[in-house]
Amino acid sequence: MRTAAARTRKHPGPAATRATQAHRGEGKPRASLVEQAYSTIRARILDNVYPPGYQALEQGLAEELGISRTPVREALIRLSQEGLVDVVPRHGMRVLPVSPVDMSEIYEILTALEGLAAELVASRRPAESDIAPLVQATRDMEKALKGDDLEGWAAADERFHRHLVDLSGNRLLAEVVGSYWDRAHRARMFTLRLRPKPVNSTREHMALVDRIRAGDARGALEANRAHRGRASRELLEIFERYRLSQL
Repeated sequence: MRTAAARTRKHPGPAATRATQAHRGEGKPRASLVEQAYSTIRARILDNVYPPGYQALEQGLAEELGISRTPVREALIRLSQEGLVDVVPRHGMRVLPVSPVDMSEIYEILTALEGLAAELVASRRPAESDIAPLVQATRDMEKALKGDDLEGWAAADERFHRHLVDLSGNRLLAEVVGSYWDRAHRARMFTLRLRPKPVNSTREHMALVDRIRAGDARGALEANRAHRGRASRELLEIFERYRLSQL
């Protein structure tokens, strides 16, 4: 007959099992490893660490991230569904480029949806405390430009637009805009030092804030539409000037 000690050794308790898993690196659920791989690879694509055309094997990505191939494979499938990579059987992934047509269509969507968000925000007549992050982001943009910190300017600009959409109170609208904003991010960062210094953006942002304060829904929509339209034209002009068929 087995002793109690033997039975304990054969059937360790939950605490012991968790300790063993942690020691082996097995305690983290696979879902979180997929999210880790997805977030890391996606960020590197959007920031052009993995530029258009970049190819990598699943095994190489797994070793780079310090995880197994399975969560990397699942992450690549998600990124493929978002149009960021092409999953190549037995060859891992290839980062897909962004074409002028892609950017034109993305900005058309952003212009329409952000205009709707601006209209919704103005119609709600938000409190000054709600508007304050928009004003602060614009001030941060001005400060970054004075220091010739274009990356800092881009980060503050992104904060402005994300907060604007969040203020609309429409969660699904924010999700859709966020996905297209991320797809535009790659081209914006790539062309950041190729375009004219973005001195008009702060003025246009404050004009939009003024329309929101006044509760002018139509004016807010038009101000955002003009702002996005100018940004789109500048970006597409860079494709044409430098004869870029894709980024």
